[in-house]
Amino acid sequence: MKAEPLSVCVVLLFLTVNPMVFTLAFPHSCRPATWTKSVWNVLRPQFLGVERRSCRWMSQKDNASPSTGPDMDGAQIEEREQLPTSPLSSTSSKRKRPIEYPPPPAPSEFPDWAYEARDFFRFEILHESSKSGARVGRIHTPHGTIDTPGFVAVATNAALKGVDFRDADNAGQQLIFSNTYHLLLHPGPDIIEQAGGIHKYTRRNGPFITDSGGFQVFSLAYGSVYEELSSKGELKRASVKKDRDGSRADVMGKDAVKVTEDGAIFRSYRDGTKFLLTPETTVQAQKKIGADIIIPLDELPGYYTDRQRLVESVARTHRWEARSLREHLKDTKEQAMYCVVHGGVDYELRKQSVDYLTSLPFDGYGIGGSLGDGREELKDLLTWLMPMFEEGDRKFKPRHLLGIADEESIRNAVPLGIDTLDSCYPTRLGRHGTVLTRGGTIRLQSGKHAQSFGVPIDSECQCSTCQHYDRAYLWHLFKASEPIAISLASIHNIQYMSDLMAQIREDIMNDLI
Repeated sequence: MKAEPLSVCVVLLFLTVNPMVFTLAFPHSCRPATWTKSVWNVLRPQFLGVERRSCRWMSQKDNASPSTGPDMDGAQIEEREQLPTSPLSSTSSKRKRPIEYPPPPAPSEFPDWAYEARDFFRFEILHESSKSGARVGRIHTPHGTIDTPGFVAVATNAALKGVDFRDADNAGQQLIFSNTYHLLLHPGPDIIEQAGGIHKYTRRNGPFITDSGGFQVFSLAYGSVYEELSSKGELKRASVKKDRDGSRADVMGKDAVKVTEDGAIFRSYRDGTKFLLTPETTVQAQKKIGADIIIPLDELPGYYTDRQRLVESVARTHRWEARSLREHLKDTKEQAMYCVVHGGVDYELRKQSVDYLTSLPFDGYGIGGSLGDGREELKDLLTWLMPMFEEGDRKFKPRHLLGIADEESIRNAVPLGIDTLDSCYPTRLGRHGTVLTRGGTIRLQSGKHAQSFGVPIDSECQCSTCQHYDRAYLWHLFKASEPIAISLASIHNIQYMSDLMAQIREDIMNDLI
């Protein structure tokens, strides 16, 4: 006798809700995880009029979809789609739906003139070491020449911490790095444009470079990216603070930023104002700021990102950088644009990033993203990566290492072919009373300097601090928390970095490096 559909459903529901009854009546091979699933998959289309869906008792293995290998040309970013609720489950099942994005534009999609030499920006190689990949050169910009290898001081808000630009210039600084993210929040690109650009706004006529703002935004999005990179791999968790009303607020949490294919939406840490940062808007902001060298928008995942997520991030970065370049080429305004090579410590992705980005008409090459969990991993990565920049015309464009420029890293990177490096290293040390010398670092707060009368920080240094003050007086200034102590220590540290780079250039010219 043929069972009525309703009767079958009732029996099936009873056995599903009471699996122990079914277990006693039937052998192991007919348990709910197998037999009931099969019956339900047959009956569901007939009675519910929907496609076959997975039920809550199915194993994760049964639900798994076949994986597809990473596709850099059309990387897939997976989203979860809410599905109709099963009549046998009180919870909603979810399914991953891949979103396919088009590959980044080919080099042929950019105008021919974009590949021609720039009149306003030029890099010349003066000498290549016979001992290593180090080289001495000059970068010519509309606001002056930059000797390479060169250290680039960071002026986050278009100002060096505790140091006047004139003192920094007198100490040998040529290129200054400022952050678009902070200038976007205050005073705003429009104000700087009204002033005539960053050079007139700051009354400094030397070269400037600005980043895209992506580093700061994605530090908010991914929480520990900033601490992870700045501490060279010692991952620190962002602290969760309490508001005055007692509620928890994690300013570095994932809710601080919303990232889409278009760009990133974030709130100002100053007043909560919403900002949209896209490849186009960051270039427009940098056009108003008016730096000599600008950077395209890139995505910055952390060191511990899984490979599939890293593949997707590199693909998105390529799309964003190509969009940034297109926006830049609408009106170059005598500004050069460097690309930023990504891929983390994944050598395959790094190579793909180099191959694609160097095929586009960028004026220089930045090396960014997560560069390892320490100096040794950074050195290993650069040792493998830098020879790629010697191929063909790549050789004749400058290379910049983003965000890493302590003395040891400089000595590791320059022989591999790095031309410029930026860091807040010397001014950060100066703010905490630590100064750089040829014999190592010195902490000026130490009591042993209280009676160092007539002893400068470094007897060989020609900076204004060493020429006019001794360690004993500097010790007093720091112990008394006098603001000028920060300025005097930072001026010396900037001079030390300038002298270090000058000595490195001389050693390269003599093939000693």
